[in-house]
Amino acid sequence: MRKLIPYAAMLLVFIALDAIWLTSTMRIYSAQLGKLLLARPRLPPAIAFYLLQTIGIQLFVLPRAASAISALAFGAAFGLFTYATYDLTNWAVLSEFTGSIAVMDICWGVVLTALVSLAGHLVQKVLG
Repeated sequence: MRKLIPYAAMLLVFIALDAIWLTSTMRIYSAQLGKLLLARPRLPPAIAFYLLQTIGIQLFVLPRAASAISALAFGAAFGLFTYATYDLTNWAVLSEFTGSIAVMDICWGVVLTALVSLAGHLVQKVLG
């Protein structure tokens, strides 16, 4: 139960922040990615991503986060590695995927994962 509460808090923060980001930047993604984008995202892989990325934060970031600053730093690094893996692979193999989208998405992944990691760290700290 002790690990479930920070996990649930991180998942909620993750989904809420990403929803705000995606709704405010969808024009940019649409303009650059065109026909690569679906009219509506496929929910099963989207749900799997959020669940797995949050587990990754819980396994690889939170155990190393001794302070709020280290939670942000390790979260940012984890976001860099995971989002860069996705975006750089897409840029390498998809003709419609652009470098500007890759950079924008990686930067967002760094910020998002850092904030979600901070949320998890703070909830863990409150729980003791």
